[in-house]
Amino acid sequence: MCAKRNSTVILITGASQGIGSAIARAFAREVKGAKMALVARDSANLSSVALDCRSLGADAGVFPFDVADESAVTQLEEAVSHRYGPVDVLVNNAGRYVAGGLLSTSVPDFDRMIAVNLRSVFLVSRAFAPAMVRRGKGDIFNMSSVAGLDPYPGAAGYAAAKSGVTGLTKAMRAELKGKGVRVCCVYPGATVSPSWKGSGVAAARMMPAEDVAAAFVALYRMTRRTVVEEIVLRPQLGDV
Repeated sequence: MCAKRNSTVILITGASQGIGSAIARAFAREVKGAKMALVARDSANLSSVALDCRSLGADAGVFPFDVADESAVTQLEEAVSHRYGPVDVLVNNAGRYVAGGLLSTSVPDFDRMIAVNLRSVFLVSRAFAPAMVRRGKGDIFNMSSVAGLDPYPGAAGYAAAKSGVTGLTKAMRAELKGKGVRVCCVYPGATVSPSWKGSGVAAARMMPAEDVAAAFVALYRMTRRTVVEEIVLRPQLGDV
């Protein structure tokens, strides 16, 4: 079991499905009695994940906010703080993948990729990191992608956004490391999730979302003397 205090407050964006929901269940299972703020726009799916987390012993709340919207994130911070108090663990997982190369991606589609994958990380971190700094302790996980390390054709907007997450995370770590806040950038490869639906790639060629989620918990469990700055997770059979 994870020997963390049972008042730990964990906020996960994009928690309604895929890797986000797996991360929520993993923390609920391993951090007994945790208070969990589950965030996504799909309130129905989010409610289902919250039920699972409650069955595992967590106090899981549903917060249906759009984390790419500045005013919505302000409301989110107020709502979470009112219900649970300051956040100890922030998982910036919200994101979306839409295929499209440089010549085929419209400006609105590019802007949406930047907003949901990068702007959201900035807005949510800016909202919740100050309380961590005041307490001198906290953990922030930013979800990038292997596309943020090695961009590939046909994903111009997504690769740009995830590369931005990489740069933003490094800046955050440099600013917060002396304030007791650990910042980690996670780069998963192909993972069984709705993003890969209809891709034609067999699930056996991809990582289970539960394996990716387990990495988050393992990193959180490390002593405060250690930070894993970046972690790359790829399918055993290689990139698909």
